[in-house]
Amino acid sequence: MKYISVIGAGTMGNGIAHVFAQNGYLVNLIDISSTSLEKGMATISKNLDRMIAKKKITNADKTNTLANITTYTTITEGVKNADLVIEAATENSALKLKIFKELDEVCQASTILATNTSSISITQIASVTERQNKVIGMHFMNPVPIMSLVEIIRGYNTSDTVTEQIMELSKKLGKTPTEVNDYPGFVANRILMPMINEAIETLYNGVAGVKEIDTVMKLGMAHPMGPLQLADFIGLDVCLSILNVMHDGFKNLKYAPCPLLVNMVMAKKLGVKSGEGFYDYSESRKAEKVAQRFLK
Repeated sequence: MKYISVIGAGTMGNGIAHVFAQNGYLVNLIDISSTSLEKGMATISKNLDRMIAKKKITNADKTNTLANITTYTTITEGVKNADLVIEAATENSALKLKIFKELDEVCQASTILATNTSSISITQIASVTERQNKVIGMHFMNPVPIMSLVEIIRGYNTSDTVTEQIMELSKKLGKTPTEVNDYPGFVANRILMPMINEAIETLYNGVAGVKEIDTVMKLGMAHPMGPLQLADFIGLDVCLSILNVMHDGFKNLKYAPCPLLVNMVMAKKLGVKSGEGFYDYSESRKAEKVAQRFLK
């Protein structure tokens, strides 16, 4: 594989584009918003500067990486010669199905279609295409340039050949691919999201405050980041979407989103991306009681 197309210039999409471009692949980064593309490229540039400051790469490496990325605002133009397309759009099943239907129509017959979904069924996504054997999940972790894990999820009809190709490709990126089966939440979020949801429930029930809950999990359980802070970095809207997928898929109340999480998302308190979640990022300080107004 040489030509990679990435759909979505947000946090995950620009991170995926960064990693492929840094490893010598020619990347087309696609987003309907030219503003999002500009922000995505600016983020990649800043992240490369951090790597230069840490002496992990050279200035020449940065120049070559950025030169390997071309931006597009239409899918048709952006996927023309793609060997692999990775969709990294919003975690919304209707949107992903629409994108994959279009990709199936405009991509070459040989093109492999991957999704960075963190919870939605690969089999369901593949069902709108005529190439179900070539549809697979590549769930990168955030931040993509730093985190080594990639969950590789086979759909019901994903071929052995495609799975092996994607496993090997992930290794060439310096990642550790781990194959998992196609069930809601896969492995990472099936375990992580109930923990985050329980932390939110603990806050909602008044057991402890934001800082206290995160401190217990960091110091007592050796987590590098507390679950509430982690939820802010993931995006509370993303957490809610994943929990809803799992709740719908398993029909089990243990995956039902906490009312506090639902209220915060409705109030647009989404975490880092909105400047406020369980902590206050707009003023670069942690505020223990940001979420208290949404309690019963």
